[in-house]
Amino acid sequence: QSASGAGRLLVDELEEQTKAIAEGTEPPLAVYPYQLAHNVVPGGWHPEAGGYNEEEVKIVNETRKILHEPDLRIAATCVRVPVPVGHGESLFVETKDRISADEARALLGAAPGVIVQDDPHARLYPTPHDVAGKDEVYVGRIREDVSSKHGLLLWIVSDNLRKGAALNAVQIAEQAIEMGAVKV
Repeated sequence: QSASGAGRLLVDELEEQTKAIAEGTEPPLAVYPYQLAHNVVPGGWHPEAGGYNEEEVKIVNETRKILHEPDLRIAATCVRVPVPVGHGESLFVETKDRISADEARALLGAAPGVIVQDDPHARLYPTPHDVAGKDEVYVGRIREDVSSKHGLLLWIVSDNLRKGAALNAVQIAEQAIEMGAVKV
């Protein structure tokens, strides 16, 4: 999750921290309890039961609610990254039947609001920087998981100020369920 996921004040602090580091001075820590510039922080949210934080619990609960699947097996780990805008998710999906990476690309490419940007040979995949200011959800790094017979791995990115990362994953999962591709 980008700095803007925590609000404008953290975006400003990230910019101030980056300048301070470039100038060789101590970065300010007024808004966020950790230095975010030149760092990745797997915390900073309020902890909840089981060691999960409020954002991770929200992703699990909202996904189950939207999909009408209260027992859906889902886990999330949220990490704050030093970019102003854009959320990314590394997603593992286990399907009912095997779906090749090429089939997944075609299915996702046909989904409304989804743009597949996935050419590993050309090193083409979506990044938060590239999708800033855009409404669509971008999917790349689509590949078959070597540890699961029916598993797929995806990289999903969007501009969180236009569309939240949790919602993006849910919409993609909904599409897969509607097509009967996901085991629930």
